Amino acid sequence: MKNRDGEGGNIAGYLDYLDSVRGVSPRTMSAYGRDLRHFAAYCANHDILPEKATPPQVRGFIADLSAEGTASVSVNRALSSIRGFYRWLLRFGRRSDDPASSLRNVSVPKTLPAFLWEGEMAQFSRLPDTAGILWPQRDKALILVMYSAGLRISELTSLATRDMEADFSGAVITGKGNRQRQVFFLDEAREALRAYLPLRQDRIKAERPTDKVFISGKGAPLSIPGARWIISKYAQRLGPGKNIHPHSLRHSFATHLVNSGCDVRVVQELLGHASISTTQRYTHVDIERLRNVYTKAHPHGGQRK
Repeated sequence: MKNRDGEGGNIAGYLDYLDSVRGVSPRTMSAYGRDLRHFAAYCANHDILPEKATPPQVRGFIADLSAEGTASVSVNRALSSIRGFYRWLLRFGRRSDDPASSLRNVSVPKTLPAFLWEGEMAQFSRLPDTAGILWPQRDKALILVMYSAGLRISELTSLATRDMEADFSGAVITGKGNRQRQVFFLDEAREALRAYLPLRQDRIKAERPTDKVFISGKGAPLSIPGARWIISKYAQRLGPGKNIHPHSLRHSFATHLVNSGCDVRVVQELLGHASISTTQRYTHVDIERLRNVYTKAHPHGGQRK
């Protein structure tokens, strides 16, 4: 069995299992690998093997992460990585108990996801027409497809022409955990695709053909960093006060649906969330909007301190 960066056999075996059997995405593999390497280093400093750690020792590692100022989300991800590792050991008879079973996630401060209101989103989607930068036809199609379908950036860059409906009304997306879902494109997105795709075809090199919808100016499939960079260049045109990143378009999509009265379970399906609790945070966005409107409109609202 191949080894990964000098890790112990059991951790390497678990990562191989995630890669070859579970089909975990490269990004998730990288995160789990970092977490488990960190845990293995902690165990080595305490003269124990990761597969032999006791509940207090696992708890000590998590406590150290928190004491070092590690973000709550990152602590919980590390805990998830460790839980998965011990479940794997249990499943294949390499351990008879789970030392992480009694540990609970640390609390995460509740923050509203960054998003654009409907008018702001309309303004953002028009920026490629007026900014005069990069590749306007591609960038407008990219922004509108990502927003109108609520795509993750990895889903956007992996979108292939074969995934789309012939009339560009939607596509079948393969998301996290290789789960497939149907998404739909707004009329504006369909028009943007029709304007962009002939130009895309002209830039694809005969010796390096690709079926990816979004490509670079040189005709290669657009990478995740490349897509992030494009969004960031247009986000700068919005001015200060807006921390917009690619995931903000997905947040905007979900927020606008919830605000329009769409059932949260329908939004869950469109986003490809495995858990309804992940989707329900967008109902809090709506409540916060109502609170702000109420505070501004109420005759005594401005007196709040």
